[in-house]
Amino acid sequence: MASNSIASPGATLGVDWEERVDFDRLRRERLARAVQALETSELGALLLFDMNNIRYTTATHIGNWARDKLFRCALLMRGHAPILWDIGSAARQHRMHASWLPEENWRAGLSSWRGSIPEEVGIEAGNAKRIADLLREHGLHNEPVGIDVVEIPVLRALEREGLHIVNGQELMQRARRIKTVDEIALLDHSAGMVDAAYDELYRTLHVGMRENDCVALVNRVLYELGSEEVEAVNAISGDRCSPHPHVFSDRMTRPGDTAYFDIIHSFNGYRTCYYRTLNVGSSNAQQRDAYQRARDAIDQAIAAVRPGATSADVARALPSAADLGYSSEEEAFGLQYCHGVGLSVWEQPLISRYHSLEHPVPVEEGMVFALETYWPTKDGSSAARIEEEVVVTADGAKVITRFPADELLVAGTRYWNGFSFSVDRGDRVAAPGSGPKATV
Repeated sequence: MASNSIASPGATLGVDWEERVDFDRLRRERLARAVQALETSELGALLLFDMNNIRYTTATHIGNWARDKLFRCALLMRGHAPILWDIGSAARQHRMHASWLPEENWRAGLSSWRGSIPEEVGIEAGNAKRIADLLREHGLHNEPVGIDVVEIPVLRALEREGLHIVNGQELMQRARRIKTVDEIALLDHSAGMVDAAYDELYRTLHVGMRENDCVALVNRVLYELGSEEVEAVNAISGDRCSPHPHVFSDRMTRPGDTAYFDIIHSFNGYRTCYYRTLNVGSSNAQQRDAYQRARDAIDQAIAAVRPGATSADVARALPSAADLGYSSEEEAFGLQYCHGVGLSVWEQPLISRYHSLEHPVPVEEGMVFALETYWPTKDGSSAARIEEEVVVTADGAKVITRFPADELLVAGTRYWNGFSFSVDRGDRVAAPGSGPKATV
């Protein structure tokens, strides 16, 4: 009998001599959770267009190029294996190499490609009839049908077939909320790849390096390590740090700049959201103070993460909008919050002071989420940003993002003066004749 422990979670090569990620088990357990969620709901079927929900239920992947076209569609009916309509040749590929579903459940299909084919052609109407006929065949046409995301012409066509359409995204969120042992191992490995990207960035970052250069470096490292998609690399430096613009530029780093980064990528579908802050060449007291405040806040929030706690307990540990110099929690949203991480970075639980204090949800063993904090310098010239991903275990939070972040690290050339040598966080010691000093 297979165990529930994963040996060597940082390894990707399958071997015969120990238990590693079991992809057959991963597929079975994910589908079983979606099926259970459907069976215990009032819905008769789920119609899924979101790429991540489709991957969760069918274990198929055809690349990020398909993410914004909404031409893939999976139908999960009570008591039946999912049926996937995929772009032409992909369906044939699934029949050849994806044996975990019946061959007839991999079907070629077509959509309007987000309206690129005019509605008068009738694609939406034809697809709606095809789906409604299947539901009628299995006696489910009078039951509510849950949809995760949908285009207006598709929705209207389904309604014209007499189907009662309701929100299915909440059901899929519940199904995906608790991670399986294989999902956790993949999330851990995905985070480890970002550890390596930050290590390379730390060794390379220097005065004159541009934000887009940093983005290019991180993309290279991750793809060389086996990432299937680098969704985003945020690189923010110097006076762009406060307020946070959430997008990189071609700004060139200067001596003493703070720079923070967010790396979002996917390994076998499982993502990261992982901030770190570095300084370039040196740091000053205000920058170190902001960093320490951000670190203290994230540590307090991590300490609140345990089974039996609620999202309100975690939210209370996060900085308030007023702490960060914002007038409302809505205005500060995204700077100090937590969000689930799995096949996407928008999974449950989402925890913030905006909503979690009044609408708490339980923190449960097996959840995986990222905690983010931010703190501006007192003069508003810069800011620190830190993010840790945690697995909720029976004993509390296990941090899986391991690049050092307890203190503000300085990358690039260290600047020395003609006084004493010191590495005590950059405080100048005027002791002539004692040797050079490194400002860190």
